[in-house]
Amino acid sequence: MTINSTQFDGNQWVSQVQAWALELGFSQIGVASVDLSSAEAGLLAWLEQGFHGDMAYMANHGLKRARPAELVPGTLSVITVRMNYLPRDTPDGWQTVEWVRLDHPTEGIVSVYARGRDYHKVLRSRLQKLSDRIAQAIGPFGHRVFTDSAPVLEAELAARSGQGWRGKHTLLLNRDAGSLFFLGEIYVDVPLPVSEPVQEHCGTCNACIEVCPTQAIVAPHRLDARRCISYLTIEHAGAIPLELRAPIGNRIYGCDDCQLVCPWNKFAQRSPLPDFDPREGLSGQQLVALFEWTEAEFLQRTEGSPIRRIGHERWQRNIAVALGNALRAGADVGPFLQRHVQHPSGLVREHVLWALAQGR
Repeated sequence: MTINSTQFDGNQWVSQVQAWALELGFSQIGVASVDLSSAEAGLLAWLEQGFHGDMAYMANHGLKRARPAELVPGTLSVITVRMNYLPRDTPDGWQTVEWVRLDHPTEGIVSVYARGRDYHKVLRSRLQKLSDRIAQAIGPFGHRVFTDSAPVLEAELAARSGQGWRGKHTLLLNRDAGSLFFLGEIYVDVPLPVSEPVQEHCGTCNACIEVCPTQAIVAPHRLDARRCISYLTIEHAGAIPLELRAPIGNRIYGCDDCQLVCPWNKFAQRSPLPDFDPREGLSGQQLVALFEWTEAEFLQRTEGSPIRRIGHERWQRNIAVALGNALRAGADVGPFLQRHVQHPSGLVREHVLWALAQGR
């Protein structure tokens, strides 16, 4: 659309959008330009090293990921948003609670962000509402909303628009909110004043690099996704590499270690939305009980959850690995595993047999 510059105060308008965003449960907005050319070399190097693993979609769109105006022709600015996701009733000292969970080998650990409603659904719906509110104020305008759903350099755009800085684990960090938030974008055909980026505040801290169970953070700001537990338990469809099964421990969907250890997450903010409250059955549950979910039960219990996307087979594969690690830790899960050595899925069966071997 074309805006009469004599009647349009960009800074005042962005402030108004921020107010609307807060009403919708967003924590902050920013504005980034569409020029991400300086990020292209890093993206290409990461892809050339194969660090994206099975995530072919990371390479399928070429450099469109770093070129918003090519992905959505007519885009002049990118409105970025972040939304805190720590559940409303999260206790003080929540990091300690999560570390203790990892010391209970028979409990299945789902990443904090995935215990509630699928964030794709929450953010997409609210981003569209925000876009509709903007349209009411300025008239129809060209736009498209994204949240982890297209070839978009989300963390890069967020960093360039003042939402935070890239931590050494590659996640975005914010001085007032740590890293426990989701990101989203609205590509718009409106020229807007760009937000100022913020300074980096990691200093000499390497806690995230040192804590990673699989050493997936191969250097500051460099993640080999093929070794990342989140990638292995969610994105990877085949057998989990043998050498990475033991470090997975009892993590069955995602991993929070690099966030739990980060000093900035003492400032993590609770979400005001009920959407991210933990669902019954996805927190504090025993591995045996979770493995026994039938496919119908899995689909019913994960309806509207991000977990559903991995499917029942991968769910059981992940739990079989965790059961093997529990058996090695002395848990009495051998008889249960023995009952599943003839599992109809070859993928699950392989991991069950591996799990049984951990008790020898």
